[in-house]
Parts: sequence; structure tokens; C-alpha cells
Amino acid sequence: MLTDSRRRFEKWRPSDNEVNANTQEGLSKVPEVTLIFWVIKIAATTLGETGGDAVSMSLNLGYLVSTGIFAAIFVMTVIAQIAAKQFYPVLYWITIISTTTVGTTLADFADRSLGIGYAGGTALLLTLLLGSLFVWHRSLGSVSVATVSSPKAEMFYWVTIMFSQTLGTALGDWTADTAGFGYGGGAILFSSLLALVAAAYYWTTISRTMLFWAAFILTRPLGAVVGDFLDKPVNAGGLALSRFSASAVLLVLIVACILIVPQRAARQEH
Repeated sequence: MLTDSRRRFEKWRPSDNEVNANTQEGLSKVPEVTLIFWVIKIAATTLGETGGDAVSMSLNLGYLVSTGIFAAIFVMTVIAQIAAKQFYPVLYWITIISTTTVGTTLADFADRSLGIGYAGGTALLLTLLLGSLFVWHRSLGSVSVATVSSPKAEMFYWVTIMFSQTLGTALGDWTADTAGFGYGGGAILFSSLLALVAAAYYWTTISRTMLFWAAFILTRPLGAVVGDFLDKPVNAGGLALSRFSASAVLLVLIVACILIVPQRAARQEH
């Protein structure tokens, strides 16, 4: 009798491969939103500023050529990310960095080369970002990162992120230069706004999706002003550090965080 019961159990018990497959199906290809996520995100956005400026300014390639280079890298990394079968932290963060670098040079090209200014660039990019979120929500019913589980959702996710990174660059430059906050003042301003978003997360019932995107967007201008603070001349309020050295240090920090602190894929919403 015991043997027959065990056989029936074994017949209906899922195999280890089936368990692993079901577990993987419940995961997305984006990381859980934890403290280390935000640490790496801020470092990546700062790297985007110093790295983008290193190519466009220090190498004198200009904003248009640099944007073309980084846009090509962005497209390749997004294709690789969408084609991946599961969450790979290194691939994910390489893709994030590609959005920050192309965002830096694209915003500078729009603001300076096209002559629409920081305010005009910020308004244009904010419109594109909100439009991307609107179309995403209309198409799939949610813009939560926990629903990023299909190629279409991933495409919306990465386009929205690219717009947010570009907007953040323009907003950071406008705040530091035109609004007169300077790099230090801009860093304090955006850090304070991020602290308010964190407080809202813990002590209010405001939509978590809305708070995530607010924080995600705000980390970019924070990275922009911190990056400019590191590499701009002393007489302009910066530390005059080498863009290449600053970028290398930030890259080492990001790699160390990825290797030292394990990251798990976010659970999907069903």
C-alpha cells in the first residue's frame, strides 16, 4: 500500500526541471528593486555623464558622432537583453550604462547643437518620456517593471529608460547652469527629492509604480550634476578630474557592486 501511494505521488510530483522552469517563468529579466539597485543606478548615471563627455568632448568627436556611436551600442545591448532567456546582472547593467551614455550625448546635442536650450530640451524630452509611458500603458495595461516579461514590454521598458536618461541629463544641466544651483546645489536638490520619494514609499500609499519611475528619473539628473562636478574646471565649480579616470573609478565601483552583492530577478506580476 505504501509503495503504491509513493508511486502515485512520484507520478504527479513535478520533476526538478519542471520546478526550475516554473520558477524561471515567475521571474523577469530585470532585477529586484533593492538598495543596491539604486546604488548601482546612481553610479551608472554618473558614469554615463563622465563617459559621454569623455567621448564627445575629450576625444573631440562632437555630440552627433558620439550619439551615433552610443546609439549603436544601445541598440545592440537592448537586442541582447531581449534575446536573453533569463536575468543576467552584467548584461542588464551594461544596457543601463548604454542608455546613460547615449542619453548624455543626445541631450547635449539637442540642447547645444540644435540650439533649443536646456529648457527646450527638458520640455521636449519630458513630452517624449510621458508619451512613451502613455503608449506603454495603453498597449499593455501597466508600466510596472514587474510586468516586463515579454519582448514588447521590454522594448517599451528600454525606450522609456532611454528617454528618462536623456531627460535627466538635460534637467541636470538646466538646474546646475540656467537655474543657478551649481553642481553642488543641484546634487543636494535631487538628493532631497529622492529622499522625499523614499519617504513617500515608506509612509504613504502612493502608487509604487509611480514612485519607482519618479525615483528612476531623478537619479539621472543627480548623476549628471555629480558627473559634471567631478570633471568640470575648478573655476566652473567642478573638481577638474580626468573624465577617463572618473569613468574608470565609477566602472570599478559598479563591477564591484555586481560581484559582491548578489542580485535576483524581480518576480513577475500575473
